[in-house]
Amino acid sequence: MTLLRDEDLAAAFDHASRSYDTLVAANPGYHAHLRRSVRRLGLPGHGAGLRLLDLGCGTGASTAALRSVLPAAEITAVDASAGMLARAAAKPWADGVTFVHAPVERLAAAGVRGPFDAVFAAYLFRNVTDPDAVLSAVRGLLRPGGRLGVHEYALSGRRLDRAVWTLVCRGIVQPAATALGDGPLYRHLWRSVVEFDTAERFARRIRGAGFDRVRTLPLPGWQTGITHTFVARRTGLATEDPR
Repeated sequence: MTLLRDEDLAAAFDHASRSYDTLVAANPGYHAHLRRSVRRLGLPGHGAGLRLLDLGCGTGASTAALRSVLPAAEITAVDASAGMLARAAAKPWADGVTFVHAPVERLAAAGVRGPFDAVFAAYLFRNVTDPDAVLSAVRGLLRPGGRLGVHEYALSGRRLDRAVWTLVCRGIVQPAATALGDGPLYRHLWRSVVEFDTAERFARRIRGAGFDRVRTLPLPGWQTGITHTFVARRTGLATEDPR
């Protein structure tokens, strides 16, 4: 099986949008882990005066995590799947949250303009064709000293972690998704993780894109060694650094 890409992947997410929230809610700690990753950005207070970009927002779980931790921030949430974005936008949101339909590779054409104080991307980078190009674009959208937070399935490199990931996908996730008619997307999910960077390699990729203070932080529970938070800062002098 080859990976789904671009239009095919967006269409698969469109189809899966109706059941996506139900499936991820069955993942222990899914929403708590997103909030933990947001807190790891280290942004001050309640986010007053900050502009945040939520890349690959899906049905809004990452947006909700940002809103929960930083309720006063202005959030622009972007996704390439019209179906997922419609589900996100239909949820009740306080003022200050804007949804934009666009692939991450074409943000400027969709009117998404920086500078942002932080960019948060959950479960995005292993689904893009050129992660380096996306990291470069993200760097250009951040103010000097701005923060990058990535919440992603990136295996530690240990055989045990790959085995656990495969067991969970083949024993639980894929059968449930197939019953809902979304088998191809969740087969893509398994393969996209095993073929993506290890956590160490992805951290090096972030550094190579012009970020410093790069940290790789594990998440607890069954996802230890499977899912990580990556936090980094855009290099360059910051006129006002929230640190």
